[in-house]
Amino acid sequence: MEKILSDIIMPELPLHKKGKVRNVYEIDDKLLIVATDRISAFDFVLPSLIPNKGKILTQLSKFWFDFTSYICPNHVLATEVQDYPPPLPKYKDILEKRSMLVKKTKVVPIECVIRGYLAGSGWKEYKATGKISGVKLPPGLKESEGLPNPIFTPATKAEEEHDLNISFKEMGKIVGDGLAQTIKKISLKLYRKASLYALSKGIIIADTKFEFGLDKDDVILVDEIFTPDSSRFWPLQSYAPGRSQPSLDKQFVRDYLESTTWDKKAAPPALPDSIIEQTAARYFEIFSLLTGRKEL
Repeated sequence: MEKILSDIIMPELPLHKKGKVRNVYEIDDKLLIVATDRISAFDFVLPSLIPNKGKILTQLSKFWFDFTSYICPNHVLATEVQDYPPPLPKYKDILEKRSMLVKKTKVVPIECVIRGYLAGSGWKEYKATGKISGVKLPPGLKESEGLPNPIFTPATKAEEEHDLNISFKEMGKIVGDGLAQTIKKISLKLYRKASLYALSKGIIIADTKFEFGLDKDDVILVDEIFTPDSSRFWPLQSYAPGRSQPSLDKQFVRDYLESTTWDKKAAPPALPDSIIEQTAARYFEIFSLLTGRKEL
C-alpha cells in the first residue's frame, strides 16, 4: 500500500522552508523539494491528506518542465533518488517520485498568473470593475468564457495572507521593468504552448500560475508548473460558458468547502472520505490524461 505522507522527517538535513504542501531542504548549494500529500485551500492547510498527491504534483511538474524547457530553462537538476548526493539515497522510500533536486535561485517575489478564461477571483474582479489586475476586458463576458487573448495578471506572493492582484505597472516597480517584461513574455509563451497540447488531450487550461527565479542573471522556472494545485483544468467535452465548470484540480475541494458552514477563519474541517477519494481520482485523471501514463 502507498504511504500517505503528512510530513517529511530527515534529521540530518537543514530545513530551508516548510510550505503548505512542500518541504524544502538545503543540500550544500542546492535545494531538495519534497511534495507531501497535504492539501491547502483558502490559505489553510487542511487536516486531511490526499493519497499520492505529492507524487502526482512532482511527476506532472517533471513532465511539463521537460516539455517546456526550450521556452524557458528550469531549476531541475535531478529527479531520481539514485542521482542525489548522500545521505539522500537512504531515504528512497520517502523521496521516490515526490522529490526534486534543484538549483538554489533568487526567487522573484511575484505570482505570475496567466488567464485564458474568466474564472475564480478574475471573474469576481471582472464583474465588479470590468478589469483584472488593471487589464480592461470587453463588456458582457460570461463566467468561464474564453478571453480574446490570454492575459498576464501578476499578484504579490504572500506567505500568510491572500495573494493580492496587482497591475503590471506595479510589478515593474517591484522587480524592474525589464525583468517584468521578460517574465510576462515567457509566461504567455508557456501558457500558449501548454494550452494547445492540453486541448489535444481534451483539456482546457483555464488559468495557471508560474514562479520564476534568477540564476545569476538568467530567468528560470521554479516551484511547480501546470499542476492541479497551480492550474484550472476543465474537460473540453463538458465545457459551456455561462456557469462554473467541472474541474480536474483543487477547485473540487474549494467547492466542497464552500458548501459547508466553515467560516474560513477557524481551523478548517476534515474532508469526508468520499471527497478525499474523488479528489485523489481527479488528480490522477488529469495526470494520466496529460502524460499518457497509467501509473505514477
